[in-house]
Amino acid sequence: MSANLPDLVIREVTPGIWTFSRPFAAFGILPWGGRSTAIKLSSGDVWVLASTPLTEETKSTLDKLGPVANGCRRPPSLILGYFPSQSVVHDDQDLLFEAEYKRAYPEAKVIGVEPLVAKKKKQGLVLDGAYGADPPETLYGFEEEIKACYFSGFSSKDVAWFHVATKTLIQADLLFNLPGYEQYSKVKKSPKIPIIGKFDPWGSFHKRFLSLQGKDKEAMRRDANIVASWDFERVIMCHGDVIETDGKKAWTTAWSKYLT
Repeated sequence: MSANLPDLVIREVTPGIWTFSRPFAAFGILPWGGRSTAIKLSSGDVWVLASTPLTEETKSTLDKLGPVANGCRRPPSLILGYFPSQSVVHDDQDLLFEAEYKRAYPEAKVIGVEPLVAKKKKQGLVLDGAYGADPPETLYGFEEEIKACYFSGFSSKDVAWFHVATKTLIQADLLFNLPGYEQYSKVKKSPKIPIIGKFDPWGSFHKRFLSLQGKDKEAMRRDANIVASWDFERVIMCHGDVIETDGKKAWTTAWSKYLT
């Protein structure tokens, strides 16, 4: 477990969903920001997309989400999300976060994507499931509350998640909303990206990025339309500020070239 970080922002976005946001520099220079997301499930389990270290404050927050039995709160069972397999902005340290959570929560299920299976195994972490490797009908235990769409045609094999009860979309590299003011709110460094300033769903740069990331255009169209069919309002991304309203419009704008 990591020591507490003075730049970490812990926030309850809406009842049952917590975010853990902090600075992160892509390629060591670009202010991208990073964010983990935790969702309390009705079963008492906690679903986590791990994108920041497991600090003492983070663990304390997660533990408070655990179920109460006989008047005592027990630590939650975690279902851990993954990092994209070949993202251009993440380094190997990011891929070690899941192992850090797994050590603290040994019963946690760790779910990834097919290209990560071998890489994680070399790091000593065996995945409990992997999109693209398991049969498409495989269920991992959260599907009654969180829908998933595996983007097999996306270069880094990303997944979009939809928490139905709160109308919230969660994802890593499928949608950006930079600058990430919240992620840089505890440091003096500017969150603005040099030269381009913004990297958000409304600009042409984002459309161009998604076009370049599409390695299988037909699969991209299929999956982009699946997400567009979901009834979400909020978007929580790993990189950039949370979009609280008009999240569906943000998605359909950025992904317009793939939507029918």
